[in-house]
Amino acid sequence: MSTVDDRPVRPLRALLGHAKPHRWPLVLVLVLTLAGSAAELVQPLMVETIIAKLSLGESLRKELLLLIGVFAVSVVLNGWHTWIGQRTAERMVFGIRRGLIRRLIRLRVSELDQREPGTLTTRVTSDSTVVQHAATTGLIDVVNGVLHLVASLVMMGLMSLPLLGMTAGVLAVVGVVLGFVMPRIRQVVLTTQESVGEIGAALDRSLGAARTVKASGAEAEETERAVSAARTAYRAGLKGARYQVVIATVSGMAVQTSFLVVIGFGGVLVATGGLSVATLIAFLLYLFNLGTPILSLVTGFAALQQGLGALERIEEVHEMTVEDDVDTEVSAPAGPPPRVVVNEVSFAYPGRPPALNGVSFTAEPGEMTAIVGPSGAGKTTLFSLLQRFYDHQDGRILLAGDDIARCGRAEVRRRIAYVEQDSPMLAGTFRENLVYAAPEASAEAIAEVLGRTGLDQLVQRLPDSLDTPVGVRGIALSGGERQRLAIARALLRRPQVLLLDEATAHLDARSEQALRHTIEAAARECTVLLIAHRLSTVLSAHRLVLLDQGRVRSIGTHAELLAVDPMYRELAATQLLVSEADQERDPACPSSRPAPSTTPSTTN
Repeated sequence: MSTVDDRPVRPLRALLGHAKPHRWPLVLVLVLTLAGSAAELVQPLMVETIIAKLSLGESLRKELLLLIGVFAVSVVLNGWHTWIGQRTAERMVFGIRRGLIRRLIRLRVSELDQREPGTLTTRVTSDSTVVQHAATTGLIDVVNGVLHLVASLVMMGLMSLPLLGMTAGVLAVVGVVLGFVMPRIRQVVLTTQESVGEIGAALDRSLGAARTVKASGAEAEETERAVSAARTAYRAGLKGARYQVVIATVSGMAVQTSFLVVIGFGGVLVATGGLSVATLIAFLLYLFNLGTPILSLVTGFAALQQGLGALERIEEVHEMTVEDDVDTEVSAPAGPPPRVVVNEVSFAYPGRPPALNGVSFTAEPGEMTAIVGPSGAGKTTLFSLLQRFYDHQDGRILLAGDDIARCGRAEVRRRIAYVEQDSPMLAGTFRENLVYAAPEASAEAIAEVLGRTGLDQLVQRLPDSLDTPVGVRGIALSGGERQRLAIARALLRRPQVLLLDEATAHLDARSEQALRHTIEAAARECTVLLIAHRLSTVLSAHRLVLLDQGRVRSIGTHAELLAVDPMYRELAATQLLVSEADQERDPACPSSRPAPSTTPSTTN
């Protein structure tokens, strides 16, 4: 962890790291900038010469042409370095965004669970732009400003040390103000960028659940949540604006005060013969030109402070843990369905009691194993471990004898397909969502899986067939259609193991029966583990694993658990896992049960 002393150093080192790949274009920009500054520095000397010759009545043609030429060169150099600088800045921000995007998409689930998506996306959008200005314009302006200022002061010293001393005394005030204000600008930028992230998070929260917000009449509350973050950003922006006003005012006053002092004292020197009029005019021109390097220093330091503030947020992303083994090329799994062995597996989320504690069971090849239990028993957590969204802390999970902890995540997820209960869809077409996990799937394979999941008739009704957009988060499809599409997507990949988190939760009875036959057929080709809440699903399973408070309570068939486990009997009755005939045969089973239309779904 960084100490207070090295906080400013690390972001600066990171800033230079972002600039390093573009060092040669930046060097060229710096050379062109310095050349332009040199051309500006020469012009007062040429004016002094012109005034001196003018007083002697000599020809000025050569000097005027040379002055015009130097001025033209200065304009060309400034335009050239501006273009190269802007091009380099765009390339730099693209590189920063590309690295952030790659890293954000590969963040571990544990990192994503702790942060709002909106606060992460602002790193890619607004923060990267601020860093872009700091790493290009900021660095070059500071270097150019320092060199230009030093050169100007040297030239002014050669003309008149007394006038330089008085000018330097006034300019020292600017340095004191900059030293006081600049660090505070950095903190303002941090506050502003964090607030912008909170605005994005608030809008993502409300727009992502727009129907829930509207149905709950919560528009005012969600508006206030986002406006509160915008208000914080507004206040931070005003504070930054005040600092900018202080800097601009002090800088302007310093130049104007220096001008008045030089005019007054310089006039005395001219009157006493200690300074020529030409030299005084040239000195005043240098004094006026001091505004350019001072402005470069002010804007450069401000850009650096803003960039360092934004870079702290970007560097937070680089300190988050990522899944660095998901880009490995993995061939399609071959061979018969594997045995899945869960052996004494334990896992706890940070700061919480164990979600799983010594869980052990075996899912046999080519069979259906149902995971049942009350809400919070650890069912979805178990599936997360099987997909290596999280890594278990004790025990082993074996896939065909291979410990998945020693396998890359790409390999594990290529062999295991996962269908979530809410069946999320991505914005795009029906086809894009279907082939998302198997982009090379043939037309024959697509037609087969559509038929197996009962989606072929739906596709025929769609206006553009497979190329029909499904809307944001699949809103154009019903819940059952999204669920069948998610299962078809998983089957199209031809996995060795299929994980189903209550795959029939949103289906009507007819569709459920058809899809159950599909799952039973899939079980002959792969090992199926499913989180089950419904009677039909349980009756189809070869084996049930009853979880309770993160432990395995019982293992057996539906009939076996119904006969020996009171918790299972109660759970079965309250969640419609038991048929009416079973209740009549078993007096220990509660007789009352809810109507089918109120079947609850348990989630973890």
